[in-house]
Parts: sequence; C-alpha cells; structure tokens
Amino acid sequence: MEHMHEGHEGHTGHTGRAGHEGHHHGPEHEHHAPGHGPGGPVTWGMAARATLHCLTGCAIGEVLGMIIGTALGWGNVPTMILAIVLAFFFGYALTLRGILAVGVDLRTAVRVALAADTLSIAVMELIDNGVIALWPGAMDAHLSDPLFWIVLAIALAAAFVITTPVNKWMIGRGKGHAVVHRYHH
Repeated sequence: MEHMHEGHEGHTGHTGRAGHEGHHHGPEHEHHAPGHGPGGPVTWGMAARATLHCLTGCAIGEVLGMIIGTALGWGNVPTMILAIVLAFFFGYALTLRGILAVGVDLRTAVRVALAADTLSIAVMELIDNGVIALWPGAMDAHLSDPLFWIVLAIALAAAFVITTPVNKWMIGRGKGHAVVHRYHH
C-alpha cells in the first residue's frame, strides 16, 4: 500500500509496516504523521501495542525481582522495591534496544526511552504492585504457590487495561511511544 500526502508529492509513506503508513522521517517533514502527533487519530491497537511493550519489560523485572528477593531471603518491601527497579530497567532496556538498532546514539536513545516509557511504566507499576499489595495473602505467597502466579497475572492484566488509555492519550499528544515512532524506519 502506497500513501501520498497532500503537499508532499513524490514522497511515499511506509509500506508493509502496520501502524506506520504515511510516517515520515527527516527534517523536511516537521509535521506529525496521522496517528503520531498532537491531536492525530490514535487507534486503540497502537496504544495496546505500546502498553504491551512496557508490560513485557515490567513483567520481566517483576518476576526477576521476586526470584532474586526470594532467593536472598529478603522481606516483602525490599523485594518489591527491587522488582520495581528491575521493571523500569527492563522496560527502558527494551525500548533502548529498538532505538539503538536503528543507529541512534546512546545519549539520544536514553532520552527517547525516558520520554517514551516513564509515565507508562510508573502507572503500570502502581497498578500492578497495588493489586499485589492489597490482595489478601499475595505478598506472602512464594514462587511455588499458585496464588503468586494467579495474582501476578491478574495484576499485570489490570495494569495493561488501565495503562492502555494513558498511552493512547500520550501518543495522541505526540508523547510516550509517539517519540519512539519518530526513530523507526
């Protein structure tokens, strides 16, 4: 599918990349492409993909933090703090990986990752850890307990459902994962 923009004759949009049709790069295209800029139409699918990206990093960090904290015999609070720190780390790391892969320098990539993921990960961690902290018995469940995995799955699902509208709102204003899209080719 080839897409031409009014006022940009001869310049085609991306083909074969879902969600990137009409996405332009370079200084000659200062406007925001549809779906990527302030006020542009942002689909729920775009928001869900951005949220799923953050959720993946958060889930890796959460589980790894719980495993490390449990293995070291830590209490609930230090284990939860470690899990949150690792959730941010892996959330940012996944974004950095994608941005660095297209040749962006490390300093710019770090700024982009911070801008793209901080609010999303923060909301996700607040919901995720809030569910776990408030669920009776969940904080004391061990990795071998089915309760641990059931509550974690419910907490991550709740975080996904609540964070998706936040990401939709941010992308629609040119923030969050809209910043990352500017670097994808």
